Amino acid sequence: MESQSMDLLAKVLEQSAKMMEERVDEQLNKLEHMDEDELDKLKQKRLEALKKAQKQKQEWLSKGHGEYQEIPSEKDFFGEVKESKNVVCHFYRDSTFRCKIVDKHLAILAKKHVETKFIKLNVEKAPFLSERLRIKVIPTLVLLVDGKTKDYVVGFGDLGNTDDFPTEMLEWRLGCTDVINYSGNPMEPPSQKPGTKFTKVEKKTIRGRGYESDSDSD
Repeated sequence: MESQSMDLLAKVLEQSAKMMEERVDEQLNKLEHMDEDELDKLKQKRLEALKKAQKQKQEWLSKGHGEYQEIPSEKDFFGEVKESKNVVCHFYRDSTFRCKIVDKHLAILAKKHVETKFIKLNVEKAPFLSERLRIKVIPTLVLLVDGKTKDYVVGFGDLGNTDDFPTEMLEWRLGCTDVINYSGNPMEPPSQKPGTKFTKVEKKTIRGRGYESDSDSD
């Protein structure tokens, strides 16, 4: 039975490879038989696409994309979200050491994914917004698309429950929500490192309101 399954799998893979090869051959054949006018049109299309992409990048950079920045208050949050299609906002607290881990990764991703704005907001300066968005655990990432909250990354639960997660793990998690242009497979997270470190969750309080801190050594 196992031998039959392996033979069937081999045939499927062989057929898939053949189909891919035929498609590549077809594309190469089209290029070989293009006349000069068709080649010029193809080059022009690619050039226009490059110019459009460059113009879009410059527009993003002019809006503060490409850098991980802190916004002064919750009032500024709405303006930031309004002018950018994709926004990742880190609700942090100075005394929570895991927020500094998140800062390190977001600074890297901000430079890599200029299509998205990466910002941070001190939860102690945003009581109204924290209540409205139901921020209960620090750190929390709020992922927004077209001005609407699409998802949350709460603590490190989605990142392997370890402080030592790679930047690629957070990149994958953001890609699952389409808040960044993710080129990997959203169905498969990056492989975990061996010897992960787990931390417990303790109850904290900010200005008389209950928050949970996703760390054990604030």
